[in-house]
Amino acid sequence: MEKDTIKELFGNLQDSFDLKEPEKGHHERFLSKLNASKDTLALTPKRITWWKPFSIAASFAVLVGMGIGLFQNNPTLEEQVAKISPEASNTQFYFSNLVQQQVQELQTKSSPETQRIIADAMVQLTNLEADYTELEKEVLNGGNNKMILSAMITNFQTRIDLLNYVLEQIETIKDLKKYTDANHTL
Repeated sequence: MEKDTIKELFGNLQDSFDLKEPEKGHHERFLSKLNASKDTLALTPKRITWWKPFSIAASFAVLVGMGIGLFQNNPTLEEQVAKISPEASNTQFYFSNLVQQQVQELQTKSSPETQRIIADAMVQLTNLEADYTELEKEVLNGGNNKMILSAMITNFQTRIDLLNYVLEQIETIKDLKKYTDANHTL
């Protein structure tokens, strides 16, 4: 047989191949015989577990849901009010700039003598801003828009009046300090 080629070898064995399917349970019997022999590792049939692919899919779904939740733009309270009442948005923009300018001016005039009055003014401004936020919420809840808009404008005017009053008081304090210092010269 050493001189036979592969074609001749398979040609001679052509009719002796077993082409029938093995009987039912052949695989299990084979594995049990294989496991029974010495010096072999136990082989068990691989079971298909469905929970792993489902857990991966569930994890992916949770991550996608969280990603959508994080990147979804929820409009701010000011944006919601601007949709309902553009006039309120324009008014807020105008008055907010005025108030911000006066607050910056107030901060520049801060001194040890005026520090207390400025701190009190800032507390009052914070309270007025909280009231304004409540008014914005009332606009969103569908209250009487004309009355609420009027109250919003009054709130801003009150803030501006407060800041003007504090600025006047600061000027008065500075004038008194100059006058007092002028009388006490050596």
